[in-house]
Amino acid sequence: MNSIAGKILISSPSMDDAYFNKSVLFITEHNEQGAMAFVVNKIFERPLNQLMEFSNSPAFALYNGGPVDTAHLFFIHRSNGLIPGGTKIIGDIYFGGDFKEAIKLVNNKTITASAIKIFVGYCGWDTMELEAELAEGSWNSIDADGDIVFGEDPWQFEKLF
Repeated sequence: MNSIAGKILISSPSMDDAYFNKSVLFITEHNEQGAMAFVVNKIFERPLNQLMEFSNSPAFALYNGGPVDTAHLFFIHRSNGLIPGGTKIIGDIYFGGDFKEAIKLVNNKTITASAIKIFVGYCGWDTMELEAELAEGSWNSIDADGDIVFGEDPWQFEKLF
C-alpha cells in the first residue's frame, strides 16, 4: 500500500457530499486501517476565545476539521522545536503534541496562524474507503505545501478547484 499521508486532497466537482464541497484536506495518516485528514480551508463559526475553556485566549481562528469527533480539538503545526510530542507528517509539518503548550504559545503570540491550525473534528475513513473515493474520482491529490496547508486567505484555495 502506498500511503498518501502528507498529501493534499481537493474535492472534485463530482463529489456528491455537500459537507466536502470545495474542500481542501491535508492527510495526516493513511495506512491499512484507514485514513485521517483535516479540512484546511473552512473556518469554524467561532474563534478559540468563544469556547468556554479558552475564554482568556485571543480570537484565534479555528477550522472545521471534519465531521468526526467534533467535541474535540486537534492541531497541526510547524513548531516542533516549541511544541513537544508532535508526529512528523511531511517536511516541517507535525500533527499534535503537547496541546497545553500549543495553547500557551498561541496565547502569548509566540506562535501565529502561519505555523499552527486548530481544528474542531477531523475526517476519517475506514479500511479502503478513501481508496474507493479516490478511484471513483471524488478527490484529486497533490503534493502538500506548507503555504497551502497553513494558508489563511480563502481566495488562495479557489484556484485549486
